[in-house]
Amino acid sequence: MKVGVVGAGLVGATSAYAMVMRGVCTEIMFVDKNTLRAEAESEDILHATPFAHRARVKFGDYQDLAGSRVVVVAAGVGQKPGETRLQLLTRNAAVFGAVIPNILKAAPDCILLIVSNPVDIMTHLAAGLASEFDVPPCRVLGSGTTLDTARFRALLGRYFGIDAQHVHGYVLGEHGDSEMLTWSLVSIGPMGLDEFSRASGIKLDENSKRVIDQNVRRAAYKIIEGKGATYYGIGSAVAYIVEVILNDNRTILTLSARTPDVAGVKDVTVSLPRLLGGAGIISTFDPPLSANERSLLQKSANIVKTATLELGGKYAGKLPVHIECKECGGFCPTE
Repeated sequence: MKVGVVGAGLVGATSAYAMVMRGVCTEIMFVDKNTLRAEAESEDILHATPFAHRARVKFGDYQDLAGSRVVVVAAGVGQKPGETRLQLLTRNAAVFGAVIPNILKAAPDCILLIVSNPVDIMTHLAAGLASEFDVPPCRVLGSGTTLDTARFRALLGRYFGIDAQHVHGYVLGEHGDSEMLTWSLVSIGPMGLDEFSRASGIKLDENSKRVIDQNVRRAAYKIIEGKGATYYGIGSAVAYIVEVILNDNRTILTLSARTPDVAGVKDVTVSLPRLLGGAGIISTFDPPLSANERSLLQKSANIVKTATLELGGKYAGKLPVHIECKECGGFCPTE
């Protein structure tokens, strides 16, 4: 099974490396404007295959994406320290005008997995561009809050001293500052959060919740400040999402996708719990949120909707294919 990776920067390369480590696919094809970078990353990852899983790791041009079941789109300019994901919008939107059509000309039947930030708006734009090629919205999805949800579960697991795989909870809305942690839906093992807290004798007060909330919400900023970029977490998330698609695992993930209505906000792209399988997004779930959580989700969706409309006005969701990015010397993924 073949997977394309457009953008051979830190996130694209780490995603490919994670796919090799997990044995997700049999072939990975890198495409990047910076061909030297694409060649170097493909060679470096290829050299790791004897210690992991067999895979052909190559680099090429868009036409070499032909036959890809999934194409990971990690193209764009990188997030600067202190820069919000939404501030990336105008710098990254132009890149997609050329990237998405070129991918779909070569691999018209692929599923597009968008990773570039701001991922919700970039996924919305990609869906609009893909519609010109008769690609349905279910085959255009963003990594969304998959990583934020993992962060939420990991921090709760650490707080209670248990394996995070036994923690269930979701981060919904924008992958960014307005995202919403669904405290009312958290369960640990067979119990709700409050019940587990009482049973374990470990108190989770409001201050502790605020700390966890901020550590989830501000995680990317802290990591970027310390080392310039985040890539291990998102690379692992991308590899997992691709594995779900290729194996038709039918897994519920908090993915970003174009949605007719989110808490009263029409035609917006944010993260909700979605059933993912081999054909893309199978269904989307509207979770039973508290009144305050639904209000926060609506606020988050409105922020993304407003930014999307500011970009394209009545043409939001589409981007002229002739626009070229004058800033970007290569495709550098962001997270």
